Amino acid sequence: MAQFSRRHVLGLGAGALSVLRLGPVRATEENGAEMHGISAFGDLKYPADFKNFDYVNVSAPKGGMFSTIPSTRSYNQSYQTFNSLNAYILKGEGAQGMDLTFSALMVRAGDEPDAMYGLVAKSVRISSDKLIYHFTLRPEARFHDGSKISAHDVAWSINTLKAKGHPLIQVQMRDVKGAEAVDDATVVVTFAERRARDVPLYVAGLPIFSKKYYETRAFDESMLDTPLGSGPYKVGRFEVNRFIEYERVKDWWGANLPACRGYYNYDVIRYEFYRDRDVAFEGFTGKSYLFREEFTARIWATRYDFPAIKDGRVKREQVPDERPSGAQGWFINIRRDKFKDPRVREALINAFDFEWTNKTIMYDAYARTHSPFQNSDMMAKGPPSPDELKLLEPFRGQVPDEVFGQPYVPPVSDGSGQDRSMLRKAQQLLNEAGFVIKDGKRMTPSGEVFRIEFLYDEPSLNPHHAPYIKNLGTLGIEASPRLVDAVQYRARVEDFDFDMTITRFSMSTTPGDAMRAFFSSHAAKTKGSYNLAGIESPAIDALIEKIIAAETRAELTVACHAFDRVFRAGRYWVPQWYNKTHRLAYWDMFDRPKSLPRYQIDASGSGERVIWWYDAAKAGKLEQAKQQ
Repeated sequence: MAQFSRRHVLGLGAGALSVLRLGPVRATEENGAEMHGISAFGDLKYPADFKNFDYVNVSAPKGGMFSTIPSTRSYNQSYQTFNSLNAYILKGEGAQGMDLTFSALMVRAGDEPDAMYGLVAKSVRISSDKLIYHFTLRPEARFHDGSKISAHDVAWSINTLKAKGHPLIQVQMRDVKGAEAVDDATVVVTFAERRARDVPLYVAGLPIFSKKYYETRAFDESMLDTPLGSGPYKVGRFEVNRFIEYERVKDWWGANLPACRGYYNYDVIRYEFYRDRDVAFEGFTGKSYLFREEFTARIWATRYDFPAIKDGRVKREQVPDERPSGAQGWFINIRRDKFKDPRVREALINAFDFEWTNKTIMYDAYARTHSPFQNSDMMAKGPPSPDELKLLEPFRGQVPDEVFGQPYVPPVSDGSGQDRSMLRKAQQLLNEAGFVIKDGKRMTPSGEVFRIEFLYDEPSLNPHHAPYIKNLGTLGIEASPRLVDAVQYRARVEDFDFDMTITRFSMSTTPGDAMRAFFSSHAAKTKGSYNLAGIESPAIDALIEKIIAAETRAELTVACHAFDRVFRAGRYWVPQWYNKTHRLAYWDMFDRPKSLPRYQIDASGSGERVIWWYDAAKAGKLEQAKQQ
């Protein structure tokens, strides 16, 4: 499932077109082989008779509460509020954590790049042309009201999400022709020819809804009725815009399955919502919630000195982030005429002094982002290899010549805050593009004052905008910040009603079909898509298809390198920064596995919501300390 984090990260599903390579299998006479799991490349780590994932503690106690503020969001969710319990459509602000209430056909392993193992599906058989998947359901799978999960529920869920789900769901399901229940226990999913590699994985991870429940309800409407789920948790207490709790289902049907043992240990998972991040920090110091990932270097460096830190009641640590870091920056809406010239966009890059911002505002805590594949081997480096050139040559003359040399890297400033050489270069680029100074103001070629509005929804970003806006002012550009509430921000971004806005997203270790939602010409025209810049490039479209079509990881890496070169040459964003660690702080009442899985897709990536557990002894000591 696509996710943004508080770093504005989106962790994407694996993807590409051709054959899914599968794990150890048992041959059957029809429809290929019966399998307990699927992955994009290579064999599965875990055999059919595995007992549990290696990284979990199967003896972890159940109980206690885990509470936090939102640090990831998917589809229609917000970090700051919610007003709906439908988190899979465009309307409303979906509640955080609703994924906990639904089961899927399969679930991911946290120590493999993209492997999935059976949950509601006991097994899957795949046709010889890889276009038809037969999922056999577990007879014990149940909804929370005790009714059985049938193939009819699964087929209805897949077809409904394809037709009425959030636009991003629809984009990722465009290669799904449909799903059909053969009988109560077997659902058949049919894919289009030349389907993307990650589509079966994506479908296997979709939530399963009760068909009967929605016979009297419209699926695509925002609502506060608790939907009928089948997952390890169900919706408990909530107060719109303030908090929501999820209660563990004590007799959950899937608790002892191999892919679930050691997971879902808290009795209650609670999300607190704050409109202001400074207020949210104060809430943490007052124990209004128990776990926090810190995204502001200034706060991490200066404000974690409150009494509970000093006496050890609150722990803080930095956990390495080994997943692709991805792209963070101010994305430039090139749908607007004033941004169509790449020279203008490069001038905007030159006006940003990262080195000064990092040193002065962010305590030198970050490194500069260059690529959407940052912190991964998919990022282009050096001149193109012969294999990369084979992919790039058809576009010679259509893309900048620099694509065939070193990949673009933002200039390094002198750290003064107003590097004169960078600003002179920016001024030269603007003049060449016809954006000249008149009466002290920078004018567009059409004779209008060159104005830029920066759209954002968090006051904590004010310090980062101010020096950049000041530098733009020295170039004669009238730049201004526009801070709006979360609801207005999401509405404007979905309508592409902005000049520049900050976002961050990250590709998975096996990028594929989800790339279309970020970079394709089709997504540029799709309301609610992640192609914020409005990129419409035949070269990029073609290279996305090469990524999707890669049949080996080596081919995938080459295609990603070629794509990266073309994307970076387009100057579609002003690259910002990334952090190689997760900064975690929590009240000392939790424990966790000794070794955290590298690919765990959960909030900070450390699995704190699903594989950590509440330690009653530690909690008791905290309570004693409070009473003393």
